[in-house]
Amino acid sequence: MVAQRDFRFCIDRGGTFTDIYAEVPGLPGVHVLKLLSVDPENYEDAPREGIRRILEQYSGISIPRSSKIPTDRIDWIRMGTTVATNALLERKGERTALVVTKGFKELLTIGNQARPKIFDLTVARPSPLYEVVVEADERVCLASDGDSDLASHGDDAASPHIPSLVKGISGELVRIVRPLDEENLKPALQSLLDGGIRCLAVVFLHSYTFPYHEQAVERLAKQLGFKQVSISSALVPMIRAVPRGLTAVVDAYLTPVIKDYLSGFLSGFDEGLDKVAVSFMQSDGGLTPEYRFSGHKAILSGPAGGVVGYAKTTFGLETLKPLIGFDMGGTSTDVSRYAGNYEQVLETQIAGAIIQAPQLDINTVAAGGGSKLKFQVGIFKVGPDSVGAHPGPVCYRKGGELAVTDANV
Repeated sequence: MVAQRDFRFCIDRGGTFTDIYAEVPGLPGVHVLKLLSVDPENYEDAPREGIRRILEQYSGISIPRSSKIPTDRIDWIRMGTTVATNALLERKGERTALVVTKGFKELLTIGNQARPKIFDLTVARPSPLYEVVVEADERVCLASDGDSDLASHGDDAASPHIPSLVKGISGELVRIVRPLDEENLKPALQSLLDGGIRCLAVVFLHSYTFPYHEQAVERLAKQLGFKQVSISSALVPMIRAVPRGLTAVVDAYLTPVIKDYLSGFLSGFDEGLDKVAVSFMQSDGGLTPEYRFSGHKAILSGPAGGVVGYAKTTFGLETLKPLIGFDMGGTSTDVSRYAGNYEQVLETQIAGAIIQAPQLDINTVAAGGGSKLKFQVGIFKVGPDSVGAHPGPVCYRKGGELAVTDANV
């Protein structure tokens, strides 16, 4: 007799605490369990431990911590996580390099030249997420509609036989001034690997309509052994090179962190997990399967779940007035607004990083309960570093450091 799949789990995996909400068969309402996100003396992974405890308590089956969690009773698992958010705020992503068109090494440093405080003489730029810039010898430019030597490119647009003028995927005419020089690029990429950099962001001019040079770099980098290669033309195929490049950098910097965490989480379940609907909250408030969950769409995964939650449970109960959401976690504080519709933006800046992707309009600052308190230049400074869940703030009595939580206590 096949067991009925009747346990459902929603998980909010924060930097300090993890909340597990479960629909338990035969019981009304929702069962809530709160655990420290990191407690290596007691368990490897907080969300998985929460699922294990609830299944053991209500199914009557003993599930040792050392064994795989059985999935035959689980209907679905949905998770929002601040893993990417915290890694960005604390600058704890993977070491990343940037590959750009030759001659445009400072493209992302110059950026869009926005000056939020135009008369401030002491402007401090946020540190870039990439460590090294590699200039690839390639160049394409847009051609005029009057050009007559149009030729259609073959399947391999990076081959030496490519015509000088081709039609891009947007329909625009593109002139290939210099084909990609893979022979000169290969040793430069190998040097990055030798130096311990295994994540790559790639942005070439006009790759929104001619992505083939970026794709060729991606193939080469993966053959060499790079862990993550994020090409701008695949993430945000739009005209503006700066936001394309910045988004690719964020994706390369954070995706390995996300993938490593998800791999560890999913590895603790038995072989029946493929029959369970496991999905993750994206920054836009929607759910996606694990294989499509990437860094640039995971920045606001946890906070987005909070917006959806308070919007569905609060709006319209007594008033239709707009709501303000204030979500103070362990590493960040997130503020949002809901007035009957989810307010979305296509571009946002978080911790100095610009991301071009649909996401809920949430303002995030690196000041949560676990944010470190430091005494500098005669004043207390908060964050962006966090004391985390283990050892945590001083008041946890685990040998931690001073944090906002201690000030509240």
